[in-house]
Amino acid sequence: MSRVLARMAVENAAVDLFERIGDFLREHHLSPDPAHYAFAHGVLTHPDSAVARSVRTLTDGGVRLSRNDIEKLGGQVRDGAPLGGGPGDRPSNDGLVAQTQMQVEGFTDMVQAMRVETEDFGRDLAARAEALRRLDMLGMSDVVQLTGSMIARVRTAETRLEAATHEASELRAKLEEARDNARRDPLTDLPNRRAFEEAFAASAASGARLCIAVCDVDRFKAVNDRFGHAVGDRVLKAIAEALSQTCAGHLVSRYGGEEFAILFSDVDHEAAQRTLNDARLTVAAKRYRLRGTDEPLGEVTFSAGLTCAGSDEPLASAFGRADALLYAAKNAGRNRLRADC
Repeated sequence: MSRVLARMAVENAAVDLFERIGDFLREHHLSPDPAHYAFAHGVLTHPDSAVARSVRTLTDGGVRLSRNDIEKLGGQVRDGAPLGGGPGDRPSNDGLVAQTQMQVEGFTDMVQAMRVETEDFGRDLAARAEALRRLDMLGMSDVVQLTGSMIARVRTAETRLEAATHEASELRAKLEEARDNARRDPLTDLPNRRAFEEAFAASAASGARLCIAVCDVDRFKAVNDRFGHAVGDRVLKAIAEALSQTCAGHLVSRYGGEEFAILFSDVDHEAAQRTLNDARLTVAAKRYRLRGTDEPLGEVTFSAGLTCAGSDEPLASAFGRADALLYAAKNAGRNRLRADC
C-alpha cells in the first residue's frame, strides 16, 4: 500500500503541475498553443531560472504577460536556462509543436493509467473498509475511520484525474489541429509547400517512383489588376478544385501565389502526363463569370512542366527541372504542358 500511496503522491504532483500551467495561461490571457504551453511549463518547473525571475519581476503588482514579453524572454525555457539569442538557437515551430504534443500525449497516457490504478485501489480499499466495519466490535474504530478518510482522498483524486484527462485530451486535439493548419493553405484548403516537401521526402524514402508537376496560372496578374484580388482568389479556388478532382489520388498542393505543385507517386510518366493534360483541358474548358454583373471573365488557363525524379534525387533538383519546363510551356504560348520524361 505504501508504494501505491507514494506513486499517487508523485502522480498527483504531475496533475498539479498540469493544472498550474492551465492557471498560468488563464491568468495571463494566453491561448493554449504549444509555445505558450512550453513557456509556462519551463517557468513553473524551473522557478530559479533567469526567465522565471524575469517573469516574476514583470508581473509584480498583477501585471499580465503579453506575447511580446514572452518573445523577448525567449519563448521557452530549456534545462533551467533561457534559449540562445539567435534564431538558429531556437527550435522550429514544427519541433516545438511535436515536442509539446509528445509531452501532452505522454501525460495523457500517464493520467489514464493513474485513473485505472486509482479506481482499482479505491475498490480494494472500500472492500477492506467494509470488512473492518464488521470487525468494529473488536475495537478497530480508529482503523475504520482512517480507511474511510483514505477512501475520500482516493475519490477526490479520481475526480481531479478525470478533469485532467479531459483537459489533456482537448489540448492534444488543439495541437493536432495546429499541426494540420501549419501544412494547409487557408485559401484553397490544399496542402501547402511544407506539406508537399514532407510528402516528397517520405515517398522518396519509401522508394516510390515519383513525378513532379509545377503548374502556374496564365496571366494571373491581369485578372487581379482588372477584376480585383477577390475575383483572383475565387479563380485560384476554382483551379484548386479542378486539379484536386482531376488528379484524385495524387498530392495537389498550392506551392505559392498562383503556382500549384502535384506529386504523382507510383505511376509511370505517361499516366502522369495524361492526368495532368486532362486537368489542363478541364480548367481551360470552364467559363467564368463575375458575380452580380454576370460579366464574362474570359478564358482562364494554366501552363505546366512535368518531370520524373531520379532515385535519391533531391527535391530542389527535380523541382527546378519541372519549373524550367513550365517556363518553356509559357514561352511556347501558354496553356501548354511540357514534359521531359
